[in-house]
Amino acid sequence: MSTHRALIENQPLKRLGLALLLAFGGASGVQAQSLQELYDAARAFDAIYLAAAALADSAQYKAAQADALARPSVGLGLTGSHQRSDIPSGMTVNSDLLQAGLTAKYAVFNRGNALTISQAQRSLGAARTDLEAAEQDLIVRVAQAYFDVLAAKDALATTQTSKAAIAEQLASAKRNFEVGTATITDTREAQARFDLATAAEIGADNDLRIKGVTLDQLVGRVGVLPKPLAVPVALPAVMPVNVEPWVSQADEQHPSIRKARLGLEVAQLETSKARAAEGVTIDLTGTLGAQHLQNSLSGQAATTSGAGNTKNASLGISLNYPLYTGGATQNRIMETLALEEKSRNDVDFARRSVSEGTRRAFFGVQSLTAQVKALEAAESSSKLALDATQLGYKVGVRVNLDVLNAQTQLFTTQRDLAKARYDVVVNGLKLRQAAGQLNPADVAAVNQLLAK
Repeated sequence: MSTHRALIENQPLKRLGLALLLAFGGASGVQAQSLQELYDAARAFDAIYLAAAALADSAQYKAAQADALARPSVGLGLTGSHQRSDIPSGMTVNSDLLQAGLTAKYAVFNRGNALTISQAQRSLGAARTDLEAAEQDLIVRVAQAYFDVLAAKDALATTQTSKAAIAEQLASAKRNFEVGTATITDTREAQARFDLATAAEIGADNDLRIKGVTLDQLVGRVGVLPKPLAVPVALPAVMPVNVEPWVSQADEQHPSIRKARLGLEVAQLETSKARAAEGVTIDLTGTLGAQHLQNSLSGQAATTSGAGNTKNASLGISLNYPLYTGGATQNRIMETLALEEKSRNDVDFARRSVSEGTRRAFFGVQSLTAQVKALEAAESSSKLALDATQLGYKVGVRVNLDVLNAQTQLFTTQRDLAKARYDVVVNGLKLRQAAGQLNPADVAAVNQLLAK
């Protein structure tokens, strides 16, 4: 009986140590990819981010179209015509006319044009905030998928380690039953544990496959193998340690708030444009042209013809002032005032939403950090409890089921600890996103936490 107990005491612990070393970061693996490498790959592959980048590129050209309103426009025209007239006296008149000319126009004073240019610049700024938000979203999505794979891999390794330990206990229970030192109850309990562990292993393996597919699709690669956290794990502290600095920074930096404020400015400019429609516009116009005219007169007696060239040039100023528009201008002003109020409410909503999201993210990270510390303490306690249970089994005061329960508790605690550490890292990035501070440099910072 002492030989069987020695097997129970030593062999599962050896397997446990090796498996958990591999599961929780003891080996980085050949050809593993870092978070920085996969983020760079996703930045060149992800359709959502690339679409946002293309939209931001188009915005600068739209702004350039508005800038054209402050410049003169020049056009070239060319016309030709042929006319034939039959006179009752039997004569026929043929006329050929060819005209060519340049026309130019320049808005000397047009308040609406200047306001349109200002609106275009703010719209360009809003498009850039959209791209910034898309980049922050990409960072979070890549990090989430990256650490989801690591967590799924740890869960599978933990399940396999637990199954191996239960298999040892099952084999021992069967041997003890055969020699009469244990009851059939121990064997059946170990068999039930083993069957449940097998089902859990199948589920964990499928979850790892699914999480791997998600990461592969995000970065445009197949069979991605993320690097684990370096051991010992040293998670960065959340700074500042109070929530209010995060909220105040978010109010100034968050892309959605800046976009809402730009939207309000655009709405205010639209109101000014509507008012400007009641004012005077002055345009400078000019033309420069030439024409060639050829006439011919033919009849029964004779045919005569003549041709001539003429040139012309003009320069003028046109002034326009609307006297009556049927109420269109006044109603347009009222419409823009209502839209301006809507934009003002959008700003308030964005500020409140960002403030709430930042507070939630901050307290979430704080809670996860405390949970990591608690699980680290629980891991140490679970190891001591397992040692004590195995010793109790050796001296006959504990049974096989007690050892299984202690092992399961340790495996579960270590799995939960690894997952909590990943959540701290990912939610730290989400906190910076909620505060509008997330940027590619944060990816490099997280990358330093990974095994080399």
